[in-house]
Amino acid sequence: MNRQMKTMDGNTAAAHASYAFTEVAAIFPITPSSPMAESVDEWSAHDRKNMFGQQVRVAELQSEAGAAGAVHGSLTAGALTTTYTASQGLLLMIPNMYKMAGELLPAVFHVSARALAAHALSIFGDHQDVMACRQTGFALLASTNVQEAMDLGCVSHLCAIKGRVPFLHFFDGFRTSHEVQKIEVINTEDLKNLVDFSAIEEFRNRALNPEHPLVRGTAQNPDIYFQGREVSNKFYDAVPDLVEDYMNELEKITGRQYHPFDYYGDPNAENIIIAMGSVCDTIYETIDYLRSKGEKVGCIKVHLYRPFSEKYFKKVLPESVKRIAVLDRTKEPGSLGEPLYLDVCKLFYNCQNKPMIIGGRYGLGSKDTRPSQILAVFKNLTSDKPKDNFTIGIVDDVTFTSLTDEPPVRTSAEGTIECKFWGLGSDGTVGANKSAIKIIGDNTELYAQGYFSYDSKKSGGTTVSHLRFGKNPIRSPYLIFDADYIACHNKSFIYNYDILKGLKKNGAFVLNCPWKGTELDENIPESIRKYIAENNINFYTIDAISIAGEIGLGTRINMIMQAAFFKVANVIPLENAVKYLKDSVEKSYGKKGQKIVDMNKAAIDKGISDLIKVQVPESWKSLKDTGSNQLDVKERKTTTQKVPEFVEKIQRPMERHEGDELPVSAFVGMEDGSFPLGTSAYEKRGIAVLVPQWQPDKCIQCGQCSYICPHATIRQLVLDNDELTRVPEGYMTLKAKGKGLENYNYRIQISPLDCTGCGNCADVCPAPGKALVMMPADQEIAAQAGNWELSMTISEKDNLMDVSTLKGSQFKKPLLEFNGACPGCGETPYIKLLTQLFGDRMMIANATGCSSIWGASAPSVPYTTNAKGQGPAWANSLFEDNAEFGYGMYLAVGQIRNHLEDLMKKGLQADYDENLKGLFTAWIDTKENGNTSRTASDKLLEEIKKDKYKGDPLIEQIFSKKDFLVKKSQWIIGGDGWAYDIGYGGVDQVLASGEDVNLFVMDTEVYSNTGGQSSKATPTGAVAKFAASGKKVRKKDLGMMAMSYGYVYVAQIAMGANMNQTIKAILEAESYPGPSLIIAYAPCVNHGIKVGMGSSMKEEKKAVDSGYWHLYRYNPELKEQGNNPFSLDSKEPVLPYSDFINGEIRYSSLRTTFPETADELFALSEKNAKDRLQAYKKMAE
Repeated sequence: MNRQMKTMDGNTAAAHASYAFTEVAAIFPITPSSPMAESVDEWSAHDRKNMFGQQVRVAELQSEAGAAGAVHGSLTAGALTTTYTASQGLLLMIPNMYKMAGELLPAVFHVSARALAAHALSIFGDHQDVMACRQTGFALLASTNVQEAMDLGCVSHLCAIKGRVPFLHFFDGFRTSHEVQKIEVINTEDLKNLVDFSAIEEFRNRALNPEHPLVRGTAQNPDIYFQGREVSNKFYDAVPDLVEDYMNELEKITGRQYHPFDYYGDPNAENIIIAMGSVCDTIYETIDYLRSKGEKVGCIKVHLYRPFSEKYFKKVLPESVKRIAVLDRTKEPGSLGEPLYLDVCKLFYNCQNKPMIIGGRYGLGSKDTRPSQILAVFKNLTSDKPKDNFTIGIVDDVTFTSLTDEPPVRTSAEGTIECKFWGLGSDGTVGANKSAIKIIGDNTELYAQGYFSYDSKKSGGTTVSHLRFGKNPIRSPYLIFDADYIACHNKSFIYNYDILKGLKKNGAFVLNCPWKGTELDENIPESIRKYIAENNINFYTIDAISIAGEIGLGTRINMIMQAAFFKVANVIPLENAVKYLKDSVEKSYGKKGQKIVDMNKAAIDKGISDLIKVQVPESWKSLKDTGSNQLDVKERKTTTQKVPEFVEKIQRPMERHEGDELPVSAFVGMEDGSFPLGTSAYEKRGIAVLVPQWQPDKCIQCGQCSYICPHATIRQLVLDNDELTRVPEGYMTLKAKGKGLENYNYRIQISPLDCTGCGNCADVCPAPGKALVMMPADQEIAAQAGNWELSMTISEKDNLMDVSTLKGSQFKKPLLEFNGACPGCGETPYIKLLTQLFGDRMMIANATGCSSIWGASAPSVPYTTNAKGQGPAWANSLFEDNAEFGYGMYLAVGQIRNHLEDLMKKGLQADYDENLKGLFTAWIDTKENGNTSRTASDKLLEEIKKDKYKGDPLIEQIFSKKDFLVKKSQWIIGGDGWAYDIGYGGVDQVLASGEDVNLFVMDTEVYSNTGGQSSKATPTGAVAKFAASGKKVRKKDLGMMAMSYGYVYVAQIAMGANMNQTIKAILEAESYPGPSLIIAYAPCVNHGIKVGMGSSMKEEKKAVDSGYWHLYRYNPELKEQGNNPFSLDSKEPVLPYSDFINGEIRYSSLRTTFPETADELFALSEKNAKDRLQAYKKMAE
């Protein structure tokens, strides 16, 4: 066969393998598996054929449970069916997995194995999810790397078809699923020759069909159920031989040899490790290193984990083995050992002269596993008393399970070039590096590997790209710690991180910055300059931000920095690199128009021509390394308060990417996963290029800038005359305008170190000439960072204006600040406003999704407290159960408060004075009134604290429940993926309950957090993942469905379109004594807004003005008063519908990719919007 080498990641490799065998794919998006299904959907949309000559039929369900049901049904009806999932999603499939296995259906699940949400959510990789399925009856087949993901993905399908046992093919989430490697692609025609078509025919003949009807899925009694479970044993007994046979057949095609268990190492090894997954490649490298030093070591790699075959295990086990260490990438609390360890122990249970067997855990949540840790495992094995039940990669100073890492050693193939790139999410760094790998991998004989590590922020977060290139295959599934080349794409990073850690002597360092000459001395920390000089680093600078701005690319510096990399790294000849880069630009950006193509080509040329080689001064060698970084600078210059212990001991190290070194003892007291509030205020990331500057002379004091700021970095302040005397010179204020503000001074204060530079504030400012203008961040940091700290000491004056007004609300401190959302995020302004209105008594149940990630990603928590220490109590359960979770919170609080009411009613009958009884009565009367409950509660609490009530049993009972005196404002928030799809059953149930809870849906019209997949909120004609050719059906009208109950308050809002309607709807919803549902339009980076996320608020206005989105309120209380409960708050469209959809790439791209259907779908989309408006008009009559 012809060898076809392609550069791809593990998800793509598994998807390629599955596509050939799959007729139907039923899916639901979940990280990190979604790209598999997305690839299949994309290929199908572009008419790629499977081995049966058909496009795969891809169906997106409302949840993983639904997807599993559809897989089961499709198989039952006779179609070869596949799904792709991970983590909690896989667990939702378990009930149907039992059914598929019990019915001997040839399902194949491809799983990017991922951690499970326990004390915290982790989207990263380990084997907890897969191990939770080992009892279902599915065969479990493990792949180690990207090549194996393709090869063994094929084996899984072949065996499932022939053997009638369903297969779960898995590989490590992120480490393999997202690792980019140059691999050999297997041709579909070659695979076709391996398929047992007679088995497929038999499968179809067994399918449910009225032409030959039967019943499957009976209810059985104790007399026969047990026998029915045992009769299928023979199918499982045959699986290991079947897997071996197909692995041998695959070898004939590819030359690559696999077995259910593979051995690597010394044939006479005495000490071996047994493991599965990506760690095996690390172990192999370490074995090569140790064998070169004469040690007899080896490794058994597990491919077929279920059924576990003693025959094939013993076949590869060297007779010489005396000691075995079994590594499990999972944790089972309370067990005698982890699953693979227990299986291996069972193998030797009755053996004489059995080897010593110990077990250990590693790599949970994608914890990096390096050769130094594997060396520690081998060292432990050879010790006098090897530690059992050990851990590696952490320092366990609490239960003392951990092994100490050995010193770092380089085990990668000789000649491998290793490069690291520090980038800012959304600056294009990751995309550029993926492109670089493909360019080198697909156009040269070199092998290439790429892996991308991210923090928990959204598009404003830190990314670190790890790239390797070499003449030999690369099998190093761990982060680079010894680099030849490091690039820093955002100058703020040099203050926040140890950016040059691991850069080799004579290596290269490229810094994106505007500094030249002496400015380098003034701005680059001494430690970095000293390292550069002492290690003879080739140091380059380039002002990519300015170049991108001049060209018209905004902040997209990816092509500039990519060109600089090819010039400096010299991995391939520069002239070839330029040609390949420009070819890739044509391919990647061609559908966006020639202007975009030309700009990116110009960026390539400028990236080469404007790169400056710095002549490193000899004086840099003699600098003193003070070890200071921007975190220290920030605290010296700007922070007036004492840093909390949590920030100092946990948050700061994590911010510096040193969280791996934190010991277990750092989290004593946080065992349940609880984190303190308000810690995002200590980050001060300083990532913006431009930040707003207040122009007092133009300000009209409207407060809109503060109201819409997605990150709460703009504050509206008023100072009394005493406070005004304490401010420094240059701290500008205006005479405050407005009733009640006559004796105060007004100021808008920006936090330049927290601002993300989105520019929405300047965009919406209604003042003539603009009272906010975007200016270079450096100058604003110098001018305003100290003023921000001072401004935070100004007393909050939230009683001067009615907080139910736009301006009045902005005198309240936002209790959501400096979140990790994308710059310009459409979601966060709404939740920030909720916290200003109700934050001191607010309880939040937050569905998993964007809002849970920007709302609670360790270590920094953006929810905060007021001066009294009160603030939102926030929790996340899962994706699918959020409405029920929040409802449970409400039930608990209600029950405890009802007990308080019972106690006070007893008090009214007791011998207390009239004052206390009056307070009891006032509390009972205002119990369910959020506006007056706190006043009554505060007065009651002040009274019962008095000494005269000490020892009173009833008063003490009331006092013990003092935290429940104030009426809580229960909010259940999440995105459209939750409310419209996976969590809709719960949403419906909770709304139907009639209870006083508030649901807030941030409608981005896609699954934002997992990368922009279609949901039932996606409108007709929109392009999204799983709707590559445009959504064919109309958007679900969630609000109309909720209104059908008649007793649910429902509102649809868009802050940028009508700021007053937004706050009015929120206040009405919260005060309504029943269930409420608010649906808020939220622009998202996934929309591809052509004018950028800096105009996301105006995009909301455009959506309403064009009739794309409608504003309304449905208040059942009005019906009781004899009035129409429905109010249509948006006017007739004043813009053409096409003006809106043509301004977003999610729509306009359809004309490029599927021009033959675009006009038809856009016309249908407009008709659907008009039909919806007509329905609303009819209701408003």
